[in-house]
Amino acid sequence: MNAEPSIQSKLLDLAAVDAELTRIEHRRKVLPEEQEVQRLETERTSRKDAAVKVQILIDDLDRDIRKLEGEIDAVRKREDRDRTMLTSGSVGAKQLSELQHELTSLERRRKVLEDDEIDVLERREAAAADHAHAGANLDQAETDLIDAQRRRDDAVADLAVAQQRCNSDREALSKSFPADLIAAYEKQRASTGIGAALLQARRCGACRIEIDRGEISRITQTAPDVVVRCPECNAILVRTKHSGL
Repeated sequence: MNAEPSIQSKLLDLAAVDAELTRIEHRRKVLPEEQEVQRLETERTSRKDAAVKVQILIDDLDRDIRKLEGEIDAVRKREDRDRTMLTSGSVGAKQLSELQHELTSLERRRKVLEDDEIDVLERREAAAADHAHAGANLDQAETDLIDAQRRRDDAVADLAVAQQRCNSDREALSKSFPADLIAAYEKQRASTGIGAALLQARRCGACRIEIDRGEISRITQTAPDVVVRCPECNAILVRTKHSGL
């Protein structure tokens, strides 16, 4: 295959554009901004779960408080009834003794229930503070996530612009090559990722392997318009004044 040296040298421009496209695609796959979004989404879920867990605890404590309040109210009503009967003067001595004993038991029971209520109320107050803290943490996680998503979207948009620019450059460059040369380039690029590279200091710019002296001698004696290949990776070797031949 033959091509003017000036045409062959343009393959380096095309290879540079393709290398940039490869970098863009790689960056899109490992976008730090996307990784940050994923991290913050996980953190938001964790903080949301924490807030829900505290809310469930508060609901349980509220149910316990209502239950204790109901029990305390029932005991108080029983106490009021017994006191009314005691002061009515309408009960006999035996029933009076039983009422006094029951009233003492009721007062003791009410005191226990009231102590239990104070304990639950204190726990409820602490849980409410935890819930407020969890809510603040969740709000912050939401804000951080929104900011991260915006940065991710901006980065993706920048990559799209860069890719569009490279695609335009590539389309313009591709039209300047003979059909057989661009076909060979594309086939090699599909195989190894690099279609053409500069030969410099006996080293292939694609595989970075140093070419032995015998092969370099053969390449040196090859006409400038003949397309040569790397004996190691088969990439098209572009010879320029920097090749040192």
